[in-house]
Amino acid sequence: VEVVERALRAGATAAECLVREGRDFSVTVRLDEVETLKQAASKGLGVRALVGDRSASSYTSDFSSEGIGRLLRHALTMAGYTSEDPLNGLPEPEVLGQTAGDLKLYWEDVEALPVEQRIEVARRGERAARGADPRIRNSEGACFEAATGRRILANSRGFLGQYRRSYCSLSVVPIAVANGGMQRDYWYSASRSLAGLQDAEQVGRIAAGRALRRLGARKMETCRVPVVFDPLAAATLLGNLCEAVNGDAVYRGASFLAKLLGEPVASPHFTLVDDGTLPGGLGTSPFDDEGVATRRTVVIEQGLLRSFLLNTYTGRKLNLRTTGNAARGLAGNAGVGPGNFYLLPGPHSPQQLIGSVPRGFYVTELIGFGVNLVTGDYSRGAAGLWIENGELAYPVEEVTIAGNLREMLRGVEMIANDLEFRSAIASPTLKISEMTVAGR
Repeated sequence: VEVVERALRAGATAAECLVREGRDFSVTVRLDEVETLKQAASKGLGVRALVGDRSASSYTSDFSSEGIGRLLRHALTMAGYTSEDPLNGLPEPEVLGQTAGDLKLYWEDVEALPVEQRIEVARRGERAARGADPRIRNSEGACFEAATGRRILANSRGFLGQYRRSYCSLSVVPIAVANGGMQRDYWYSASRSLAGLQDAEQVGRIAAGRALRRLGARKMETCRVPVVFDPLAAATLLGNLCEAVNGDAVYRGASFLAKLLGEPVASPHFTLVDDGTLPGGLGTSPFDDEGVATRRTVVIEQGLLRSFLLNTYTGRKLNLRTTGNAARGLAGNAGVGPGNFYLLPGPHSPQQLIGSVPRGFYVTELIGFGVNLVTGDYSRGAAGLWIENGELAYPVEEVTIAGNLREMLRGVEMIANDLEFRSAIASPTLKISEMTVAGR
């Protein structure tokens, strides 16, 4: 608040200040030995100053009065060189606020776990993977990460809010070897609390099973077949959709969904939600990075495009209201980011989706970045398992799956009930009626 007041006294007509501090830890264990260990603490203060319709930002790690003075001078000087934009400015006072209640963002068990036990969690995960089968002969390692932090935001319209967050994760990457062939795969778990992590041994065993089932992988002849995306692969597809409904891409006309608000864009089975208020969610916060209270936004409802994800600026560009999705670092204007962005689960088990496919492809890994959000064209390298007569038959690699996001969304036939959050973007298993699988 003091920094905001100083900015106003120095000539700003409006200002906001973001303070961020945190502690980060990561350890990688390979073949039971510690390969890397990192521990760091950081803090920073960023200011966005507005002078009329011009704005600029700057940041510092010097919290002294002199350091903040220099910061404000830099921001105000730079504002004089920027272009005027009448849509610049802070959010309207009536949308500022915080989501009430305990969002379960901070857990002391993450910070309290000693370094030795953090290393042991990684060792347990890798040992479980290596001990799962004699064909697991090597490892790219296991990594345990932990982080805690605090964010404070204040602006000249009277908003002041803060919250603490914690995070931890465990990932394991084993290597399987058989008949002269090698395959790797991984599994991971992430949570706000240590108690919320999957058991280390379970993470290791799942990672080993995923690597083992890829042994003997082959290419396929090019064909058009149903494609089932496992939850990790489906989440990357949702990541593409998150970019397509981002207000920045929409107002620039750089999204295939830009002019389709209110129109059917997906199958009736498809309901896509962004919710920044889920307790314990990895994308949860009480307010966004402009001080707007987070909320639940239905993006696609039973196939109809209901909303984009917006901050204040993109909302004004589109003549819409912010959805509380402003995201920013210490410097720069706010962009747009998701809260917890997920596909509502369906009534089927993953096995029922696979069982419904007489001949098709079960995708477990996607490679590359062949997605054109302007046209919706989609083409990515893939690996997974071939489905024959409703059963997983053998592993497949070095193929490409291709289609167009417009047809893919409309072609979603079945959605499974296995939604689990391992990141802020999550999906259950889903089945698309037909795509091109390009191989030999």
